[in-house]
Amino acid sequence: MPSSRSGGPLPFLDHLAADSARFRTVLATAPADARVPTCPDWDADDLLWHLGEVQWFWGEIAERGLTDPDDLDAMNATREERPADRAGLLAFFDRSSERLHRVLGGLPPETPLWMWSDDKTAGYIRRRQAHEAMVHRVDAELTVGERTPLDCRLAADGIDEALRIMRGHEPEPDLTHVPVSAPVTIATVDAMHAWTVTPVRITGTWNGDEIDVLRFLVSDGPDDAAAAEISGAAADIDCWLWNRSVEGEISRDGDAAALAAVDAVLADSID
Repeated sequence: MPSSRSGGPLPFLDHLAADSARFRTVLATAPADARVPTCPDWDADDLLWHLGEVQWFWGEIAERGLTDPDDLDAMNATREERPADRAGLLAFFDRSSERLHRVLGGLPPETPLWMWSDDKTAGYIRRRQAHEAMVHRVDAELTVGERTPLDCRLAADGIDEALRIMRGHEPEPDLTHVPVSAPVTIATVDAMHAWTVTPVRITGTWNGDEIDVLRFLVSDGPDDAAAAEISGAAADIDCWLWNRSVEGEISRDGDAAALAAVDAVLADSID
């Protein structure tokens, strides 16, 4: 993970607090019916409710110390109804955000907690929620037209998470993966890190369901076998991987088929 290579571990809780606060500030005065360009079905109040619910959910898991997925139904039964007005939405967000930060801050990173990913720890929930807040901060800023810079190191870590966890694939006994193109290098011009991805088609049975999806096999660094390269600032590449608009230029060079295969993986939403 890039965060461990320069400057020490990332302060995910600090980023969670800062980006949650920026998200709230931006939306507090936004028109309730302002459309969210990156999530066209949502208006500003929908976005505010969404992140509040997300932060409530993970704060509840952390506060209860849940590790068993069978306990989630009972937990979800305690969810609050959506408030009817902006004041109620802001109050719900404030409670959810404050608790999430406080409870995660009181747990050792290695604390076991339920998580949908393979890393089922409080440490990964810190990381995931820092990136969740950052991405939705971008959504909020785009809603009102007030874009501000993203932290370079956090964005580089976001690229790593998006490639390896959100869009990545690790070989599984019941799944088959077949490359659909040559590898492609994805490089940051400011964070001094690169990854090589191979788009693969994954088929088989997963949790009782037949699947047929496109994902990435991921390795660190450039690769001589790469047929193309995509490069740009870490913030722009992170936003691009989340299907968010970028501020700078992302360069694409090399084999057109390999670049198209990368685009095909990104066509699946991870909102």
